[in-house]
Amino acid sequence: MSELRGAAIFGQSGGPTSVINASACGVFQEALRQDCITAVYGAAHGIKGVLEEKFYDIGQEDPYELELLKTTPSSALGSVRYKLKDADEDDTDYKRLLEVFKKYNIRYFFYNGGNDSMDTCNKVSKYMQSVGYECRVMGVPKTIDNDLWGTDHCPGYGSAAKYIATSIMEVYQDARVYDKGQITILEIMGRNAGWLTAASALAANAGYGPDLIYLPELPFDMDKFIEETMDIYRRQNNVIIAVSEGIRDKDGRYISEYGSDLAKNKDAFGHAQLGGLAYTLANIVKEKTGAKVRGIEFSLLQRCAAHCGSLTDVNEAYMAGQMAVRYAVEGKTDYMVAFERVPGPEYKCVTKLINLTDVANTEKKIPREWINEAGTGLKKEFIDYALPLIQGESRPPLENGLPRFAKLRKVLATK
Repeated sequence: MSELRGAAIFGQSGGPTSVINASACGVFQEALRQDCITAVYGAAHGIKGVLEEKFYDIGQEDPYELELLKTTPSSALGSVRYKLKDADEDDTDYKRLLEVFKKYNIRYFFYNGGNDSMDTCNKVSKYMQSVGYECRVMGVPKTIDNDLWGTDHCPGYGSAAKYIATSIMEVYQDARVYDKGQITILEIMGRNAGWLTAASALAANAGYGPDLIYLPELPFDMDKFIEETMDIYRRQNNVIIAVSEGIRDKDGRYISEYGSDLAKNKDAFGHAQLGGLAYTLANIVKEKTGAKVRGIEFSLLQRCAAHCGSLTDVNEAYMAGQMAVRYAVEGKTDYMVAFERVPGPEYKCVTKLINLTDVANTEKKIPREWINEAGTGLKKEFIDYALPLIQGESRPPLENGLPRFAKLRKVLATK
């Protein structure tokens, strides 16, 4: 395919992670090195920044600050949850995107996110093809939920898993300091896929983890939960339980709804707002048993803990962004960069390409055979899968004992 000259734009979308900016760094540094890319832009708040013609000239950033993106958590450019309508239904946004792309001669579009973000990426790609505007579109994977189809794992998951396992090992120590027993319920992110909550099994594998693990892959039975909890409590006087925020009963109702109307609120993609599950379960257990119960919601901490980042995760997140640019410059378009694990005794990961149509809005869940028969824990297959992803330490440089994060100038692009 012939060389395509023009500008590149990169946007971040969906929930932040501790390594999403490492992917941004990979895209920016590689794009700035490519002779065929005439300018590099960073969209403010994802696709909305493009629609509103609000994006930054990355070429005016200090190279050191760009390098610091590798260890800076959250979305440095700002994120968004904005759903593009189907072009057949309403092409207003698409016409605006085309107008902006032509004005700035944008020929490379990179979008960093999870399932819904890949849907956006796919729609933009298909529209540009339909109107004959040559633009190479590449999705860069990101989600702590680890639920993107077609890739062995997702950037963001390894660091979140490491934080979760580490924090649970610390909670394990704290929960046993008193002479009186305690039941501790830990709420971990995960709407439909339990990869994050499963990471608690890494703490158990180290000898300091939960006694019971409940994932959204299986229906949650309240009576069975109470029985299993009290059985352990009677035997050892202390119980630690890890639960995914998205667990549901056999009728499909979120357990978090039992004590809150929060899940009735929906975002632009129709997702319920979850939270409060640990406290709901804690109150139910306390009422039924009279035991001392503590509910802990990990909440945003699990997705922004760059101080506990996995070096493997950071390096792979950077590689995903870097390879997205290289593939696009080579002539590839309409794909998402994915990871493939190389067979062998030592962990090695390479990139491959997945069609955006195949990956958009498709979720990958934990295989049933990786969950124990009782549905309360993970098997060795999961441990073998997840352990390599949390290896190595990645921490921001320190100034006066505190992290030094990237400080972008964010000079608005003009035309």
